[in-house]
Amino acid sequence: MDVNIALLAGDGIGPEIVAEAVKALDRVAEKFGHKITYTPALVGAAAIDATGDPYPDETHAVCLAADAVLFGAIGDPKYDNDPTAKVRPEQGLLRMRKSLGLFANLRPVALFDALADRSPLRAEVVRGTDFICVRELTGGIYFGRPQGRDDDGKRAFDTCTYTVGEIERVLHVAFRLAVSRRRKLLDYLKRTDLNAYRKLIDTLSLRK
Repeated sequence: MDVNIALLAGDGIGPEIVAEAVKALDRVAEKFGHKITYTPALVGAAAIDATGDPYPDETHAVCLAADAVLFGAIGDPKYDNDPTAKVRPEQGLLRMRKSLGLFANLRPVALFDALADRSPLRAEVVRGTDFICVRELTGGIYFGRPQGRDDDGKRAFDTCTYTVGEIERVLHVAFRLAVSRRRKLLDYLKRTDLNAYRKLIDTLSLRK
């Protein structure tokens, strides 16, 4: 199999962890007869320093042409500690999510039995841990408008909005995962969201 991977190492520990991930991928490719082509591109603070843009058009083109994107990390103290900065590394990550349609973040959590006694929790509590968190990525407070701060810097504001379509598609991802695993779905919601969530589930005809 031939695979094209965009390498977006980014900032901080990003280059280090991406370099190690490439080593692991190369070993897998060698063992199973795959051919991987890597195309590096800039994102985050590294991209700002080089181009003034945290997610340049050139990087977006590389991502669109790839079969997958291997992303490292993003952010730099020189921007974190400057409240007057008009362009920030994190804006590149948000734009990448939105422009590539990366709406569902899957976070698997599993524990190897050999490591059970290394957990701060009792081994009998954590042994057998195996679940996936599904997080919506392209709506909500990161993308809601208006957002900003007053000119005097004494008041900041954000807006949290989701469309029905955004919620439907991430719920379908979560339900399909639940069906493919142990047919269990656990949701975590604020109490104020519960009635709206129940109404949405009824609308989607997902409740049996």
